[in-house]
Amino acid sequence: MTQLWFAMAVLTVIAMGFVFVPAWRNRETLETAEDRRHQNVDIFRERLSELEQERDNGNLDESDFESLKTELERNLLIDAEEPEQAAAPVKLNTQTRVTIALLALLIPAISIGLYSKLGRSADLELAMNDPFQGRQPTMEEAVSELERQLGRNPENAEGWFLLATSYLNMARYDESVTVLEKVLKLLPPDAPQYPGVIAQYAQAIYFANGSQMDEAVMTQVEKALSLDPYEITALGLLGISAFEQGEYETAITHWRKALTNAEGASEQSLLSGIRSARDRLVELGKPVPDLPELVEASIPVQVTLSEALKASVSPEQTVFVFARPVGGRMPLAAVKLTVADLPVALVLDDTLAMNPQMTLSSVTEVEVSARISVAGQPQAQPGDMFGVISPVAVHGLTKPLDLVIDQVVE
Repeated sequence: MTQLWFAMAVLTVIAMGFVFVPAWRNRETLETAEDRRHQNVDIFRERLSELEQERDNGNLDESDFESLKTELERNLLIDAEEPEQAAAPVKLNTQTRVTIALLALLIPAISIGLYSKLGRSADLELAMNDPFQGRQPTMEEAVSELERQLGRNPENAEGWFLLATSYLNMARYDESVTVLEKVLKLLPPDAPQYPGVIAQYAQAIYFANGSQMDEAVMTQVEKALSLDPYEITALGLLGISAFEQGEYETAITHWRKALTNAEGASEQSLLSGIRSARDRLVELGKPVPDLPELVEASIPVQVTLSEALKASVSPEQTVFVFARPVGGRMPLAAVKLTVADLPVALVLDDTLAMNPQMTLSSVTEVEVSARISVAGQPQAQPGDMFGVISPVAVHGLTKPLDLVIDQVVE
């Protein structure tokens, strides 16, 4: 917070400068103009004295003397008027100086008053203050600090929700329930986050009750789904309840509906649940519904090296086999081999994803390539050898792709 007040002080000094500097410059302008007038008068008197001496010595007649004297007087008047027209300084009396001083003092007073009313100093202090001094805190330390901050800013609904989620992850279920009740009081019912918070509240009650789907949990689940029929957490709880009761078809229905808005870890968790329910149905000999979301992408590939390039490689050199989105750069599946492994048959599928959220199943077509890296780096460099096939469908391949490394990176 010290940095904030220092910055405000610097800005205040700058603002006061906008008041005092013009006044100071005005004073300097007045003094400069006054000095110039005195100098002009002195020059006029000196030149007039010279003219009078020339006249007395007989070097000037009376008419020339009067003419030159008139010219000197005219120049003196012009010089006296020019500074006033150019600078137009304003004389500062005592009252004006007092007004400027008061205005300068009011600048910081008004600024601080407005900031205290309209600013967010508490939030800024939280952002600028690092209680852990750059050290990665433990979960307990982070939660303790969050509790302290919320004690200073109790109207922060987002902060309370984060605390409730932390409690849930730490198996402090009763405390999570209490905090989520507080969040629901702070959030307006028309807030877009409201259905999700209700669903989290239902989940906290569910775990606090020993993972039992009772009436209190169902009431909150139904409330959440009445606001958002595709709320992931609420549908997930319904699926869990159905699965535990052996109603596997119903569980699959709830979880498939939740997939509509799911992504990342939530999507993978739902797919895992659907897969488990499907397997139970198979074990029981019951009909299994069509589940296209469980059809995993796979691309069988046969990688070989062309005869023309065999003399240019060594057995220990690295071979990368990639499947990328057509026109994209990030691999959806990758395998690292050596030249000694060639020729090789392999299958590219979701288990080879570099990122769980970016898999072959997330697209319909890919570009499949294999590259021998001279430097052993994933990025292509001049001299690397490669082969590529594009586009390739990620589903439905019955025969392996014949991928030949037969080109050189220029």
